[in-house]
Amino acid sequence: MTEFSSIPAHARWIGSDHPFDLHEVYLDFRSPADFSLDPQLASAQLFISADSRYKVWVNGVFVGRGPARSWPHAQQFDSHDIAPLLHTGKNSIAVQVYQPGYSHFAYLHRGAAGLLAWLECDSTIALVSDQSWRVRRDPSFSAAVERVSIYSSGVEERDLRLADDWSAPDYNAAAWAAARIVAPAESPLWSGLRQRTTPLLGEERTIFTSQPLCRLGSMVTESDDPHAQIRTGWPAAPPLTLAMDKAGWFTPTIKVGETAYWLFDLGHGHTCQGIAEVEGAGGAESLLVSYGDKRRDGELVISDPTTYCRVHLTDRTHLQAGDQIVEGFSLRGGRFLLFALTGPAWPGLRIRFGVRTAAYPLLDDRPLTTDDPELDAIIRLCETTLRACLQDTFVDGVWRESSQWLGDALVQAQALWAMSSDARPMRATLEMAAQGAYADGVLPSILPGEVHSYCVVDYNFSWVELLAFYFSATDDQDFVVRQWPTLTKLLERFHQDSASDGLIRSQPGRRLFLDWSPQSRQEPNAVYNLRYLYALQQAAGLAEALGGAEAQWVEVWGKRAKALRLCVAAAFRSDERWWDDSQRSTRSQLAAALALLTGAAEMDEWNGLAAALVARSLNLDDSQRDGQLVLASPFMHHYIFEALHRAGQNDAVVEIIRCRWGRWAAGGFPTTWENWNVDFPDGSQCHAFSAHPRYHLARILGERVSG
Repeated sequence: MTEFSSIPAHARWIGSDHPFDLHEVYLDFRSPADFSLDPQLASAQLFISADSRYKVWVNGVFVGRGPARSWPHAQQFDSHDIAPLLHTGKNSIAVQVYQPGYSHFAYLHRGAAGLLAWLECDSTIALVSDQSWRVRRDPSFSAAVERVSIYSSGVEERDLRLADDWSAPDYNAAAWAAARIVAPAESPLWSGLRQRTTPLLGEERTIFTSQPLCRLGSMVTESDDPHAQIRTGWPAAPPLTLAMDKAGWFTPTIKVGETAYWLFDLGHGHTCQGIAEVEGAGGAESLLVSYGDKRRDGELVISDPTTYCRVHLTDRTHLQAGDQIVEGFSLRGGRFLLFALTGPAWPGLRIRFGVRTAAYPLLDDRPLTTDDPELDAIIRLCETTLRACLQDTFVDGVWRESSQWLGDALVQAQALWAMSSDARPMRATLEMAAQGAYADGVLPSILPGEVHSYCVVDYNFSWVELLAFYFSATDDQDFVVRQWPTLTKLLERFHQDSASDGLIRSQPGRRLFLDWSPQSRQEPNAVYNLRYLYALQQAAGLAEALGGAEAQWVEVWGKRAKALRLCVAAAFRSDERWWDDSQRSTRSQLAAALALLTGAAEMDEWNGLAAALVARSLNLDDSQRDGQLVLASPFMHHYIFEALHRAGQNDAVVEIIRCRWGRWAAGGFPTTWENWNVDFPDGSQCHAFSAHPRYHLARILGERVSG
């Protein structure tokens, strides 16, 4: 990643000539026609950002995409080394910018679309984005589309009959409009510009040469919605063998009213994009590309958009006559790629399929292997999940959302740190959460995003834990001190929630998560207060470790933690049991674990609590029965393991991991699941918050070796 000296004063954010080209719009930009360079360049760095996303080509060659997700008041830009693609004389830079026109779980809309770019050649500014660039609204993309899900932006509906080769080096854009100046580089719309803090993803394009599962059925006419056509057509279509040559080409016969299907299994979830190469199309065909996460009873599960998450992951492209490559703008995600070609197919039409995958360039410098094949399989399971769910930052899963959740990032960061000395994703999460803090000090749970209904109050405590872990892992005192105002304001805000009984309640309009398990959420709540107690303890320990001006908080937070510890025990401990609420409605593993972990439970209780935690986890009946401890989710088993570790029960941690995560490994599943059972409509089989055993195993095995 090349460092920059300063942003050129004459660089501008540029946009469409129509200022209200904002809803589901794709804008094509080209550099000035007279853009030329002198010979013998030693270096050439293209710095670029966009609202919301860009793809860039230099002299017709695809270079990359971005920018990294960020808040508009801390806008990030990328740098690309394009020296190998430039030549003496005229050159061209083509950029496509997508603007959904609304905020989602990875983007905050500012009511504007824009591109900012400058080219630095041998320390000299050779080009900036300004009114000399040309722009048009891409006519091949439709704006009348559904959203991919509640989490993301739009489905892609494209008509290649309206497309041209606009990114080619010799394309003439004289008929396009002059770019409109939207804002200076630093402006009220986009400010605090900074270089990307995590590396660009590496992309790989692969053509499939292994035989997929094929079907041929009647075209679905009941709906023009592409996802509905896939949901109806694929299950009804009978299997069919379609011949494929060694290079992956099919020559299908598809009559009027028929649709052919090809299903490919990528092996595990990927950040990806389905692609197709087509030769000899007639111009009446259309191609659907759909993404799936799992199978049930051997059949691909195709999401139902009428359920809560409204997952609608099918893009459609209408083919033009002749040869073409079908490749969308946005990266999607999943394990399964389903292509559907609706006829009539032109006689002699050939088609082959592939995938573009994107992956974080992770340095795996902390390998972990054992002499136990079962544990090694679990380690691979967790590592595959963690790699898959690492984009420009941590994401929960790659299929239905690719969102960065603050609470998930704690266990993802710990597990990743056990694999790699790369602390950049962890640092980026901490910083992005602080940048997005509400005026009262509470942190957002989606980074970045205006998702107020999903402001999870207990995830604020995850940020405190993550900050403490970051310092213990990196000893980066300067960074932690920069976050100190966020930490103090956050904890002061939660202190205001203390009631006369010394306990806190969740904040109106904000979400109390706790866990996916069926434990009580009545308030005052044991788990919520114990999470707060643990955060106070972690913060006090961090203040003591830092010393200096921050040490004044040791006494403040220590006193609050001591008082809360007594109040929690008085409210939720009864008959040597820890309850989730004062009504004594449920007893959860999570409450018991946090009571042990925080020391709210007396030491003479620890053995009994630990034994109960172990017994419930080793009972592989996941259903809930009266009088039984409520089983924690895979996600919150992190705290079960933390508590058992404190109680000196490391062997039990390993046995639980072997029994529970071992079921997935033994079943041939490549990644960790969202929950013990994912048969709910949009349950995912690739979710990173369940991959934390990689951290716990590394810690335990490391202690055994050092001991």
